[in-house]
Order: sequence, then C-alpha cells, then structure tokens
Amino acid sequence: MKLDYSGQEQIAASGDAVWAFLSNPNTLGYCLPDVKEVVVHDPTHFDAVVGVAVGPVRGTFKFKLTLEPDEQARKLKVIATGGGMGSAVDLVANAAVSGSDGAAVLDWDGQAVMRGPVAAVGGRILDRQARKLVTKTFENVRTRVGSA
Repeated sequence: MKLDYSGQEQIAASGDAVWAFLSNPNTLGYCLPDVKEVVVHDPTHFDAVVGVAVGPVRGTFKFKLTLEPDEQARKLKVIATGGGMGSAVDLVANAAVSGSDGAAVLDWDGQAVMRGPVAAVGGRILDRQARKLVTKTFENVRTRVGSA
C-alpha cells in the first residue's frame, strides 16, 4: 500500500534553529511518535525503534534512517527502511525550511510504501493512523525545537 502526504508547518523558532534541529539525528530521532530507542551512527545515519499500533496490529518496528541534508538550500531528505511484525515500510520524506527569526516555515512531503499485515489492515484505518503519526511528529518538533 502506498501513502502520499504533504503539507506546511509553522514553527515558532528561527529558520536557522529549525534547520539545525531537523538536520541533527540526535534531535530529529526523538520526535518520532512512540520512539523507544535511537542509536546514532554518524551525522547522517541512525536507527530507531518505535511502537506501532494500527487497528489490531501492535508491536515495534525497527528503522534504519539516512539524512541527506542540503545545508545551503536548507532542504532535507530522509530515507527510512525497516519494519516489524512481518511488515515492511519504505519511506522517503523531504523538507524545506524557510523563514526568518521566530517564524520558520517547513514545507514537506512524504511517500511511504507498506507491505505485510500492517498494509492489510485497510486503507482508511492505515491512512487515519498515518495522519496521526505525522501530526504527532510535527507537534514533537514544535515542542522540542524551542528547548534544543
């Protein structure tokens, strides 16, 4: 099952602060909803273990994440592969940070391909849960970027 999302987020911090936060795996990794563990390997690679609940399917997923930052353009590509409970997920997300002091704008898009029991739960349930995860991720970014 393929999922596509995009949007724009307003973050009450400078564009520089938001860029520094998002391009750092030590801060970005902990914004994932229900994150259990983050292991940073280098400035562009980390692993994450997250709790997953989609309909009756519950458990943990393990992901390998790669950050591809373009500091000059303040654009970030995140590639995540992983899975758990017999399911697999491939995700590509892009973000562009703009704005000045105290008013950052984050334009983003993401595509995920899911296979296995999680994908079999059904489109509407999966879409609803995915939207909740995206919303929670950005809530976490907003909360944490000010304290970073």
